[in-house]
Amino acid sequence: IPESGHKYYLQFSTEDYRTGEDAGNCLATVLYPKKKSPPVVSITCSHTKDQKEIQEEDNRLYQQIRHQSKPITANNIPDSYGNIEPALEPVWALAVAGSSSIMWQRSTESLGYNLAQVKSVRQWIRKDDFVEFDYTVLLHELPSQEIIPCELRLTWLPGRPLKVKHSCAARSHGGDDGSGAESGSAAGPAGEKGAFF
Repeated sequence: IPESGHKYYLQFSTEDYRTGEDAGNCLATVLYPKKKSPPVVSITCSHTKDQKEIQEEDNRLYQQIRHQSKPITANNIPDSYGNIEPALEPVWALAVAGSSSIMWQRSTESLGYNLAQVKSVRQWIRKDDFVEFDYTVLLHELPSQEIIPCELRLTWLPGRPLKVKHSCAARSHGGDDGSGAESGSAAGPAGEKGAFF
């Protein structure tokens, strides 16, 4: 589009992050503006799961996190062999959802990202019903192969958007530190454990 940028029309299928089951089909338009800013995305999806089923899954994930006997702290998820302890699956799932907003903001037509690893995570105890975590995540940048460390604060309550604040190390080839507050969905589908955005 002259003076605006490149616009793409996409049709794709999604799968449930945790089970790998078909989660529906989507149609999207993505505009990469000529000026340096995040892509403009418009997306419509048909879901194979009904909203009640999604809410039940969110509640199960939330209850699993809330009923820990002490705040969750962990390092290196997945471990060096690619394994994730079952007790840390909810922490990883939230990291995937939260990191997707960073990947969206930093992606360009020629750069993509996936979540390589959660280096560390710490849960904060709150007096309200929200769950809150501080993460240090490593994003794998393609095609440069750089590993970009990002600090991520994630706050969530089922039925409300995921709140994400972040700060990332600047890319050595001129990228700026992207910080912001974005919303996402803990129930959002992702393609695989190294969720690509």
